[in-house]
Amino acid sequence: MKRIRHLEVDKNTHLARIGPGVIGQHLETELERLGLTMGHYPSSLYCSTVGGYLAGRSAGQYSSRYGKIEDMVESLRVVVGGGEVLDTAQCAKQHGVDLLELLVGSEGTLGVITDSLMRLHPLPRHRWYRGIRVPSIEAGAEAMRALLQGGLRPAVVRLYDEIDTLMASKGEEPSESSLLSRLLERAHQSIRSTSPSGQGGGLRALVERTARGLMGRVLGAPMLLSRATTLLPSGCLLIVGFEGDEEAVALESVLAAKWLQRFGEDMGAGPGEHWHSHRMNISYKMSPLMDTGAFSDTMEVSTDWGNLMHLYHTVKNALAPHVLCMAHFSHAYVDGCSIYFTFAGFADCLEETLALYDRTWKAGLTAVASTGASIAHHHGVGKSKSAFTAEDHPGGAPLMRGLSLALDPAGVFNPGKVWPAATLMRGDKS
Repeated sequence: MKRIRHLEVDKNTHLARIGPGVIGQHLETELERLGLTMGHYPSSLYCSTVGGYLAGRSAGQYSSRYGKIEDMVESLRVVVGGGEVLDTAQCAKQHGVDLLELLVGSEGTLGVITDSLMRLHPLPRHRWYRGIRVPSIEAGAEAMRALLQGGLRPAVVRLYDEIDTLMASKGEEPSESSLLSRLLERAHQSIRSTSPSGQGGGLRALVERTARGLMGRVLGAPMLLSRATTLLPSGCLLIVGFEGDEEAVALESVLAAKWLQRFGEDMGAGPGEHWHSHRMNISYKMSPLMDTGAFSDTMEVSTDWGNLMHLYHTVKNALAPHVLCMAHFSHAYVDGCSIYFTFAGFADCLEETLALYDRTWKAGLTAVASTGASIAHHHGVGKSKSAFTAEDHPGGAPLMRGLSLALDPAGVFNPGKVWPAATLMRGDKS
């Protein structure tokens, strides 16, 4: 085993023991020196940790090939409420009870992760990326399903709706912050360029008031704005990419190109390579929008292929009266796919904006639950979704209560997350 700070790597078994505080980018940099990768690339890679991935049951951008974090973990060491250190591998051997699946994604409610044993992969040396223009969201989703159920394992397969596709056609990367954040980003660039340090306060205030007024007119009429988006040119962008061994990539890319001809127009390598070069930019595009007093947030959900379009249209329709909403489809698998909704809204004052934000989340999650889809895929539950956990896991509250009593009898670990606190109250009989 080779020791690299909080990392021990066995190149023969492709296993690594990794501390929970290791930053994702630091981990990948060290593994790449050894010709390896964990294959986990969330857009938060530069600032997120392995422990966070495990606690939140996260997914990286290449989950269609490598799986989510629960597919990468071999075992965990966790400190539970009584101070005991549990090793999931040892528990499974000695007691026949595998706690791993219960602890991954528990968001700190059952214990504190102190160590992990993770599976690794050879670092891919070859890649093939393509952009495909499909006539509709439905056609793009069908193309994604055909690839995955046809036995191919793309590293990346992402479908963008018309708004983000329009931005991509202008030579900019598709981004869930999309039109609105770009508009505000440009406003703030104007502020910076016309207001030297310590000067131009009046001009800055004027530009900021103008930006806020524009947000009020645009986001203050979400139904009108949502209807306007239907007038965008038809067609959506599908990004497909393969990585790995040279011969495998060559074979899969030929098959993929042949199959995708049935669904849309090959746009060449440009859009795919452009996505690859800018894939980490997405998480840093929302600040200018927030600075105006508006809000933007994301809600990722998931379902099987047969329910995918029903979920998409139901949520879009539910959010349309409240906010501007857009979506992209990613994290696709043989049985289903995740939809990543992004919404932006604005009201006249802070109190109304916060109330609108809460109404938006409630409307969106209620719509998801009505379709039978899952309220989550890879961002975890926390508090914002905890009231809807029972929709995903009907009858699961007694099990969670029992686990909490067994592993955290004092109730000190992250209370109120994943399940509402009242659900897990000691002595609660519901």
